Order: sequence, then C-alpha cells, then structure tokens
Amino acid sequence: RLERTVLVKRARVQGILIFDYADRYDEARRQLSQWIASGEINYAEDILDGIESAPDAIAGLYRGENNGKRLIRLA
Repeated sequence: RLERTVLVKRARVQGILIFDYADRYDEARRQLSQWIASGEINYAEDILDGIESAPDAIAGLYRGENNGKRLIRLA
C-alpha cells in the first residue's frame, strides 16, 4: 500500500492547489506556449462529433475512455 511505501522510504506527501501559484499564471502560460510551439511537449485531443455524442462522451470520461482532452465538435 502507498502509506507503507511512504513510511518505509521516509517520503512525504503534500497536497497543492493551483491557486497557490496564481501569481505565476502568466509566466506558466508563456513557458507552456513556447514548449508546445517547439514540440517539446505535446497534448492529445479526443474529439467526438455532434451534440448527440455528449452523453456518451461524458460517461466515457468517468470510465477513463478518453485519451487526452475530450472535446465535442458541434459544427
């Protein structure tokens, strides 16, 4: 179990919230944009077509069926 591993390895688990770094949003946005433009990081989009696919698209999120950001194309 995770707790045992943390104890044995003398590790520490600490929660963070994105709001803790609100003062660095602009910096992060600029850096991430550069990395995406240069190809250093990539992201996946899982696109489904039509509003009729919305219920299955949302249910699929909960089942872990998406690969990357799930989008519904309406037009």
